[in-house]
Amino acid sequence: QVQLVESGGGLVQAGGSLRLSCAASGSIFSRNAMGWYRQAPGKERELVATISSGGNTYYADSVKGRFTISRDNAKNTLYLQMNSLKPEDTAMYYCADLSSYYPLFGQGTQVTISS
Repeated sequence: QVQLVESGGGLVQAGGSLRLSCAASGSIFSRNAMGWYRQAPGKERELVATISSGGNTYYADSVKGRFTISRDNAKNTLYLQMNSLKPEDTAMYYCADLSSYYPLFGQGTQVTISS
């Protein structure tokens, strides 16, 4: 059974940085494509970034150039480095295992950016 546990969220001022982590267990992490999603209040969950098992990355236009997704297969951990944060980045951030037809999500970590 796959388990994903996010951490690293918090409250920061606009322009600041945060690094999210996602500890994965119950699967062969190194073989799985992984991603980060986010959901702001009153909005649908949206894809933020993905990383393949080979390290290829994809970013939503809204975060391109500011966020960096990475993975440490030895630690079964996924990361999201977020720089130049904006108030519109405020959301619950979810780690996702993309190896199945439907993404499998963790419980999320809250990111709040003050202006």
